[in-house]
Amino acid sequence: MTIWLTMLAVGVLTYATRLSFILLLGQREISPRTQQALRFVPPAVLSALIFPQLLLPNGTWDLSLGNERLIAGMVASAVAWRTKNVVATIVAGMVTLLFLQAI
Repeated sequence: MTIWLTMLAVGVLTYATRLSFILLLGQREISPRTQQALRFVPPAVLSALIFPQLLLPNGTWDLSLGNERLIAGMVASAVAWRTKNVVATIVAGMVTLLFLQAI
């Protein structure tokens, strides 16, 4: 029962947090400067999530060719740059990583 109550509480808090921004800022005009700054939030968050996994796979810096995640990330980056296709990028990165881990 504790697990269900915890999941319910977390769900309600998550919903309330997101709803609060909509209710508080939904009718306000956001300045162009703020809009320009907010454009950089998604790449910054994505970088903060991805780069530690690529560059610090075991908690230490690994920039060698033995780092399968780094190589797979480089392949995925190249595919993303050339195709601008999210699905192709994910597939290329995952296939590369699985291949390198298998050999």
